[in-house]
Amino acid sequence: MLRSVAVLVLDGVAPFELGVLAEVFGTDRTADGLPGYRFDVCGPRQAPVRTSAGFHLVPNADLAPLEQADLVAVPAHDPTTTAPVEVHEALRRAADRGAYLFSVCAGAYLLGEAGLLDGRECTTHWRHVDELQRRHPSARVRCNSLYVQDGRLLTSAGTAAGIDACLHLVRQAHGSATATRLARRMVVPPHRDGGQAQYIEAPIPKAPEAPTLEPVLEWLMGHLDRQTTVDELAARAGMAPRTFARRFRAETGTTPHDWLTNQRVLLARRLLEDTALTVEGVAERAGFGDAAVLRHHFTRRVGATPQAYRSTFRDRAAVG
Repeated sequence: MLRSVAVLVLDGVAPFELGVLAEVFGTDRTADGLPGYRFDVCGPRQAPVRTSAGFHLVPNADLAPLEQADLVAVPAHDPTTTAPVEVHEALRRAADRGAYLFSVCAGAYLLGEAGLLDGRECTTHWRHVDELQRRHPSARVRCNSLYVQDGRLLTSAGTAAGIDACLHLVRQAHGSATATRLARRMVVPPHRDGGQAQYIEAPIPKAPEAPTLEPVLEWLMGHLDRQTTVDELAARAGMAPRTFARRFRAETGTTPHDWLTNQRVLLARRLLEDTALTVEGVAERAGFGDAAVLRHHFTRRVGATPQAYRSTFRDRAAVG
Protein backbone atom coordinates (compact mmCIF):
# COMPACT_ATOMS: atom_id res chain seq x y z
CA MET A 1 0.00 0.00 0.00
CA LEU A 2 1.16 3.53 -0.75
CA ARG A 3 0.14 6.00 1.94
CA SER A 4 3.21 8.11 2.78
CA VAL A 5 5.85 9.82 0.66
CA ALA A 6 9.14 11.35 1.79
CA VAL A 7 11.01 13.52 -0.73
CA LEU A 8 14.71 14.16 -0.18
CA VAL A 9 16.02 17.62 -1.07
CA LEU A 10 19.61 18.86 -0.98
CA ASP A 11 21.37 21.90 -2.41
CA GLY A 12 20.92 21.88 -6.19
CA VAL A 13 17.45 20.33 -6.21
CA ALA A 14 15.49 21.01 -9.42
CA PRO A 15 12.19 22.82 -8.71
CA PHE A 16 10.25 21.29 -11.58
CA GLU A 17 11.01 17.69 -10.67
CA LEU A 18 10.26 18.44 -7.01
CA GLY A 19 7.03 20.03 -8.19
CA VAL A 20 6.10 16.87 -10.12
CA LEU A 21 6.30 14.83 -6.92
CA ALA A 22 4.34 17.47 -5.02
CA GLU A 23 1.68 17.62 -7.73
CA VAL A 24 1.11 13.87 -7.77
CA PHE A 25 1.58 12.97 -4.11
CA GLY A 26 1.43 16.25 -2.18
CA THR A 27 -1.78 17.75 -3.55
CA ASP A 28 -4.91 16.79 -1.62
CA ARG A 29 -7.47 15.46 -4.09
CA THR A 30 -9.42 13.30 -1.67
CA ALA A 31 -12.51 15.48 -2.30
CA ASP A 32 -12.38 14.14 -5.87
CA GLY A 33 -12.28 10.57 -4.60
CA LEU A 34 -8.54 10.20 -5.29
CA PRO A 35 -6.08 8.78 -2.73
CA GLY A 36 -4.32 11.07 -0.29
CA TYR A 37 -0.81 10.73 1.08
CA ARG A 38 1.25 11.99 3.95
CA PHE A 39 3.80 14.08 2.09
CA ASP A 40 7.05 15.34 3.60
CA VAL A 41 9.87 17.31 2.02
CA CYS A 42 12.97 16.25 3.93
CA GLY A 43 16.49 17.60 4.32
CA PRO A 44 19.35 17.05 6.74
CA ARG A 45 18.57 18.95 9.96
CA GLN A 46 15.66 20.59 8.11
CA ALA A 47 18.09 23.24 6.88
CA PRO A 48 17.19 25.53 3.94
CA VAL A 49 18.43 24.31 0.56
CA ARG A 50 19.31 26.30 -2.54
CA THR A 51 17.50 25.13 -5.66
CA SER A 52 19.06 24.89 -9.12
CA ALA A 53 16.97 27.97 -10.03
CA GLY A 54 18.70 30.03 -7.35
CA PHE A 55 15.97 30.45 -4.77
CA HIS A 56 15.90 28.72 -1.39
CA LEU A 57 13.29 26.47 0.14
CA VAL A 58 12.88 25.13 3.66
CA PRO A 59 12.04 21.43 4.09
CA ASN A 60 9.16 20.73 6.44
CA ALA A 61 11.04 17.80 8.01
CA ASP A 62 14.49 16.41 8.68
CA LEU A 63 15.42 12.89 7.57
CA ALA A 64 13.12 11.15 10.05
CA PRO A 65 10.24 10.53 7.59
CA LEU A 66 12.63 8.50 5.39
CA GLU A 67 12.57 5.85 8.14
CA GLN A 68 8.87 5.10 7.73
CA ALA A 69 7.64 6.37 4.36
CA ASP A 70 6.23 3.86 1.88
CA LEU A 71 7.92 5.82 -0.91
CA VAL A 72 11.23 7.67 -0.66
CA ALA A 73 11.67 9.92 -3.69
CA VAL A 74 14.73 11.82 -4.92
CA PRO A 75 14.02 14.55 -7.47
CA ALA A 76 16.65 15.77 -9.90
CA HIS A 77 19.64 17.53 -8.40
CA ASP A 78 22.68 19.14 -9.94
CA PRO A 79 24.94 16.24 -11.03
CA THR A 80 27.71 17.67 -8.89
CA THR A 81 25.58 17.46 -5.73
CA THR A 82 26.91 15.00 -3.17
CA ALA A 83 24.98 13.77 -0.17
CA PRO A 84 26.30 13.50 3.40
CA VAL A 85 26.84 10.06 4.88
CA GLU A 86 23.65 10.32 6.95
CA VAL A 87 21.62 10.61 3.75
CA HIS A 88 23.28 7.53 2.22
CA GLU A 89 22.56 5.58 5.38
CA ALA A 90 18.92 6.70 5.47
CA LEU A 91 18.41 5.71 1.83
CA ARG A 92 19.98 2.29 2.42
CA ARG A 93 17.77 1.71 5.47
CA ALA A 94 14.71 2.59 3.42
CA ALA A 95 15.76 0.05 0.80
CA ASP A 96 16.46 -2.61 3.43
CA ARG A 97 12.98 -2.30 4.96
CA GLY A 98 11.30 -2.60 1.54
CA ALA A 99 10.25 0.97 0.81
CA TYR A 100 9.87 2.10 -2.77
CA LEU A 101 12.90 4.15 -3.86
CA PHE A 102 12.23 6.51 -6.73
CA SER A 103 14.53 8.94 -8.54
CA VAL A 104 13.55 11.52 -11.14
CA CYS A 105 16.13 12.45 -13.79
CA ALA A 106 19.56 13.16 -12.25
CA GLY A 107 18.29 12.11 -8.83
CA ALA A 108 19.63 8.71 -9.88
CA TYR A 109 23.15 9.94 -9.11
CA LEU A 110 22.26 10.20 -5.43
CA LEU A 111 20.80 6.69 -5.36
CA GLY A 112 23.98 5.50 -7.06
CA GLU A 113 26.13 7.24 -4.44
CA ALA A 114 24.32 5.22 -1.79
CA GLY A 115 25.13 1.99 -3.65
CA LEU A 116 21.50 1.37 -4.53
CA LEU A 117 22.00 1.02 -8.31
CA ASP A 118 24.63 -1.72 -8.14
CA GLY A 119 23.46 -4.66 -10.23
CA ARG A 120 20.08 -3.01 -10.82
CA GLU A 121 18.32 -1.84 -13.97
CA CYS A 122 17.85 1.92 -13.99
CA THR A 123 17.65 5.00 -16.18
CA THR A 124 18.05 8.77 -16.11
CA HIS A 125 17.83 11.66 -18.55
CA TRP A 126 19.41 10.70 -21.88
CA ARG A 127 22.06 13.40 -21.40
CA HIS A 128 23.23 11.71 -18.20
CA VAL A 129 23.12 8.00 -19.06
CA ASP A 130 26.77 7.73 -20.08
CA GLU A 131 27.99 9.57 -17.00
CA LEU A 132 25.73 7.52 -14.72
CA GLN A 133 27.13 4.34 -16.24
CA ARG A 134 30.68 5.65 -15.86
CA ARG A 135 30.18 6.48 -12.19
CA HIS A 136 28.39 3.22 -11.44
CA PRO A 137 29.73 0.56 -13.83
CA SER A 138 27.84 -2.28 -12.15
CA ALA A 139 24.48 -0.55 -12.73
CA ARG A 140 22.50 -1.70 -15.77
CA VAL A 141 21.62 1.67 -17.24
CA ARG A 142 18.88 1.63 -19.88
CA CYS A 143 19.26 4.65 -22.12
CA ASN A 144 15.96 4.56 -24.02
CA SER A 145 13.41 4.13 -21.22
CA LEU A 146 11.08 6.80 -19.87
CA TYR A 147 11.21 4.91 -16.59
CA VAL A 148 12.51 1.60 -15.30
CA GLN A 149 11.25 -0.47 -12.39
CA ASP A 150 13.52 -3.10 -10.83
CA GLY A 151 11.70 -4.53 -7.85
CA ARG A 152 11.05 -1.67 -5.43
CA LEU A 153 13.49 0.59 -7.27
CA LEU A 154 12.01 3.02 -9.79
CA THR A 155 14.08 5.46 -11.83
CA SER A 156 12.85 7.86 -14.48
CA ALA A 157 14.24 9.94 -17.30
CA GLY A 158 14.08 13.73 -17.30
CA THR A 159 11.36 16.17 -16.41
CA ALA A 160 8.02 14.96 -17.81
CA ALA A 161 9.10 11.32 -17.58
CA GLY A 162 8.85 11.81 -13.83
CA ILE A 163 5.10 12.27 -14.30
CA ASP A 164 4.95 9.03 -16.28
CA ALA A 165 6.77 7.19 -13.50
CA CYS A 166 4.57 8.72 -10.79
CA LEU A 167 1.43 7.62 -12.64
CA HIS A 168 2.97 4.17 -13.03
CA LEU A 169 3.35 3.96 -9.25
CA VAL A 170 -0.22 5.18 -8.71
CA ARG A 171 -1.44 2.62 -11.24
CA GLN A 172 0.48 -0.12 -9.47
CA ALA A 173 -0.72 0.88 -6.00
CA HIS A 174 -4.31 1.90 -6.70
CA GLY A 175 -5.24 0.51 -10.11
CA SER A 176 -5.55 1.78 -13.66
CA ALA A 177 -8.85 3.56 -13.12
CA THR A 178 -7.38 5.72 -10.34
CA ALA A 179 -4.24 6.53 -12.36
CA THR A 180 -6.37 7.50 -15.37
CA ARG A 181 -8.59 9.75 -13.26
CA LEU A 182 -5.54 11.42 -11.73
CA ALA A 183 -3.98 11.92 -15.17
CA ARG A 184 -7.19 13.50 -16.42
CA ARG A 185 -7.24 15.79 -13.38
CA MET A 186 -3.65 16.83 -14.14
CA VAL A 187 -4.40 17.18 -17.88
CA VAL A 188 -1.65 14.75 -18.89
CA PRO A 189 -1.79 11.44 -20.77
CA PRO A 190 -2.13 8.42 -18.47
CA HIS A 191 0.53 6.64 -20.51
CA ARG A 192 2.97 7.75 -23.21
CA ASP A 193 4.26 5.52 -25.97
CA GLY A 194 7.89 5.21 -26.95
CA GLY A 195 11.14 5.88 -25.17
CA GLN A 196 13.74 8.60 -24.75
CA ALA A 197 15.23 8.07 -28.19
CA GLN A 198 12.43 10.09 -29.76
CA TYR A 199 13.42 13.11 -27.61
CA ILE A 200 17.15 13.04 -28.34
CA GLU A 201 18.02 15.78 -30.78
CA ALA A 202 18.85 14.19 -34.12
CA PRO A 203 21.87 15.82 -35.72
CA ILE A 204 21.67 16.65 -39.40
CA PRO A 205 23.25 13.61 -41.03
CA LYS A 206 26.78 14.03 -42.25
CA ALA A 207 29.52 11.68 -43.24
CA PRO A 208 31.81 10.66 -40.38
CA GLU A 209 35.56 11.03 -40.52
CA ALA A 210 36.58 8.07 -42.64
CA PRO A 211 39.53 9.06 -44.79
CA THR A 212 39.52 6.09 -47.15
CA LEU A 213 35.76 5.94 -47.64
CA GLU A 214 34.89 9.62 -47.34
CA PRO A 215 34.03 10.07 -51.05
CA VAL A 216 31.67 7.08 -50.91
CA LEU A 217 30.03 8.26 -47.69
CA GLU A 218 29.58 11.76 -49.05
CA TRP A 219 27.94 10.29 -52.14
CA LEU A 220 25.66 8.15 -49.98
CA MET A 221 24.57 11.13 -47.89
CA GLY A 222 23.45 12.86 -51.06
CA HIS A 223 21.62 9.79 -52.38
CA LEU A 224 19.87 8.24 -49.37
CA ASP A 225 16.72 7.80 -51.43
CA ARG A 226 18.49 5.44 -53.84
CA GLN A 227 18.65 1.70 -53.32
CA THR A 228 22.22 0.43 -53.42
CA THR A 229 24.20 -2.69 -52.61
CA VAL A 230 27.53 -3.38 -50.95
CA ASP A 231 28.87 -4.56 -54.31
CA GLU A 232 27.96 -1.22 -55.90
CA LEU A 233 29.51 0.76 -53.05
CA ALA A 234 32.64 -1.37 -53.17
CA ALA A 235 32.95 -0.72 -56.89
CA ARG A 236 32.57 3.00 -56.27
CA ALA A 237 35.38 2.77 -53.69
CA GLY A 238 37.53 0.65 -56.04
CA MET A 239 37.64 -2.30 -53.65
CA ALA A 240 36.55 -5.90 -53.57
CA PRO A 241 33.25 -6.29 -51.62
CA ARG A 242 34.84 -8.17 -48.69
CA THR A 243 37.67 -5.66 -48.44
CA PHE A 244 35.15 -2.82 -48.56
CA ALA A 245 33.06 -4.37 -45.78
CA ARG A 246 36.12 -4.77 -43.53
CA ARG A 247 37.34 -1.25 -44.27
CA PHE A 248 33.86 0.17 -43.65
CA ARG A 249 33.63 -1.39 -40.19
CA ALA A 250 37.16 -0.29 -39.35
CA GLU A 251 36.47 3.33 -40.27
CA THR A 252 32.85 3.75 -39.12
CA GLY A 253 32.53 1.14 -36.38
CA THR A 254 29.54 -0.55 -37.96
CA THR A 255 28.34 -2.38 -41.08
CA PRO A 256 27.32 -0.61 -44.31
CA HIS A 257 23.70 -1.70 -43.81
CA ASP A 258 23.51 -0.50 -40.20
CA TRP A 259 25.20 2.82 -41.02
CA LEU A 260 22.91 3.47 -43.97
CA THR A 261 19.79 2.53 -42.00
CA ASN A 262 20.76 4.89 -39.20
CA GLN A 263 21.31 7.78 -41.61
CA ARG A 264 17.96 7.09 -43.26
CA VAL A 265 16.21 7.10 -39.88
CA LEU A 266 17.85 10.44 -39.02
CA LEU A 267 16.66 11.87 -42.33
CA ALA A 268 13.16 10.46 -41.75
CA ARG A 269 13.02 12.20 -38.37
CA ARG A 270 13.80 15.54 -40.00
CA LEU A 271 11.23 14.99 -42.73
CA LEU A 272 8.54 14.04 -40.20
CA GLU A 273 9.31 17.14 -38.16
CA ASP A 274 9.77 19.69 -40.91
CA THR A 275 7.64 18.65 -43.90
CA ALA A 276 4.05 17.75 -44.66
CA LEU A 277 5.04 14.62 -46.58
CA THR A 278 2.91 11.56 -45.93
CA VAL A 279 4.57 8.68 -44.09
CA GLU A 280 4.73 6.90 -47.46
CA GLY A 281 6.40 9.96 -48.95
CA VAL A 282 8.89 10.12 -46.10
CA ALA A 283 9.69 6.45 -46.63
CA GLU A 284 10.44 7.03 -50.30
CA ARG A 285 12.49 10.20 -49.71
CA ALA A 286 14.54 8.53 -46.97
CA GLY A 287 15.22 5.44 -49.05
CA PHE A 288 13.08 2.89 -47.20
CA GLY A 289 10.87 2.25 -50.20
CA ASP A 290 7.55 1.93 -48.39
CA ALA A 291 5.88 2.84 -45.11
CA ALA A 292 6.05 -0.68 -43.65
CA VAL A 293 9.84 -0.85 -43.94
CA LEU A 294 10.19 2.67 -42.53
CA ARG A 295 7.90 1.80 -39.61
CA HIS A 296 9.95 -1.31 -38.80
CA HIS A 297 13.32 0.43 -38.69
CA PHE A 298 12.06 3.70 -37.24
CA THR A 299 10.28 2.04 -34.33
CA ARG A 300 13.29 -0.13 -33.50
CA ARG A 301 15.70 2.81 -33.42
CA VAL A 302 13.53 5.65 -32.14
CA GLY A 303 11.11 3.80 -29.89
CA ALA A 304 8.00 5.27 -31.50
CA THR A 305 6.16 4.82 -34.78
CA PRO A 306 6.65 7.49 -37.46
CA GLN A 307 3.07 8.71 -36.95
CA ALA A 308 3.42 8.90 -33.17
CA TYR A 309 6.75 10.71 -33.55
CA ARG A 310 5.20 13.26 -35.89
CA SER A 311 2.26 13.78 -33.52
CA THR A 312 4.70 14.50 -30.70
CA PHE A 313 7.01 16.85 -32.59
CA ARG A 314 4.95 18.45 -35.33
CA ASP A 315 4.61 21.70 -33.31
CA ARG A 316 8.15 21.75 -31.95
CA ALA A 317 9.49 24.20 -34.53
CA ALA A 318 6.62 26.63 -33.93
CA VAL A 319 7.02 26.42 -30.15
CA GLY A 320 10.81 26.73 -30.29
